[in-house]
Amino acid sequence: MTLQQIQEATHYLQQQTNGFIPQTGIILGTGLGALVNDIEIDYTIEYEYIPHFPVSTVEFHKGRLLFGILAGKKVICMQGRFHYYEGYTMQQVTFPVRVMKLLGIQQLLVSNAAGGLNPSYQTSDLMIINDHISQFLPENPLRGANLDSLGDRFPDMSDVYDEQLIENALQIAQKHGIRAHAGVYVSVTGPQLETKAEYRMLRLLGADAVGMSTAPEVMVARHMNLPVFGVSVITDMCIPETLEKAEISKILAAAYQAEPNMTLIMKELLKLLP
Repeated sequence: MTLQQIQEATHYLQQQTNGFIPQTGIILGTGLGALVNDIEIDYTIEYEYIPHFPVSTVEFHKGRLLFGILAGKKVICMQGRFHYYEGYTMQQVTFPVRVMKLLGIQQLLVSNAAGGLNPSYQTSDLMIINDHISQFLPENPLRGANLDSLGDRFPDMSDVYDEQLIENALQIAQKHGIRAHAGVYVSVTGPQLETKAEYRMLRLLGADAVGMSTAPEVMVARHMNLPVFGVSVITDMCIPETLEKAEISKILAAAYQAEPNMTLIMKELLKLLP
């Protein structure tokens, strides 16, 4: 995606929202869309009308951008994200993050549904992401000509997730009695789920949860020097010795059960932002 395409999408959204300047960008993962019910929505724009935007093809991912107020802060929220397994390039998957930056966001909050690799986790727990593994992805969203006006050619990834936001989130969880862990997320392509041997390998490499998103968007956000907060909802346990066949209905049910806790943490985090 070119800088001109990013600017064209940005300009269109600025026109449609009367120059609304969001402070925080939010990306909602599978089964985690109820947060939008707490947003005082000013503008709703379908992806299909935004220049150069992909369109979500996953049936349980809605495809629209929401502009409004959440916890007293101006936000832009992606209700439905894009995945590499849908056939998009990594540049297309991460295109909305580029646009949100040009619209004015100062930080990015990302959620996802993930499989638990750490045996101390339970279904519907939250995992505050403190690092990720992205090297299993066959394509990098930063590959190709660098957008010098947005970030460095070789961005540092030693502190991908903001330490203060992580600390705040864990304190909020403790205060409200929410089961939350800090852990490492590994991003894979999907759409198939992993074999038992692959789950063992990922755990041996240090991953606590596995999913099919997040790392690409986060890499692009950090390329543009945006602070990032990430949270995974553990929707199924991926322990080879006790592995059960995955059912999307059970995964969505686990996400729905954990959603109020994730929503609470997101809202409380926003309140703490300057």
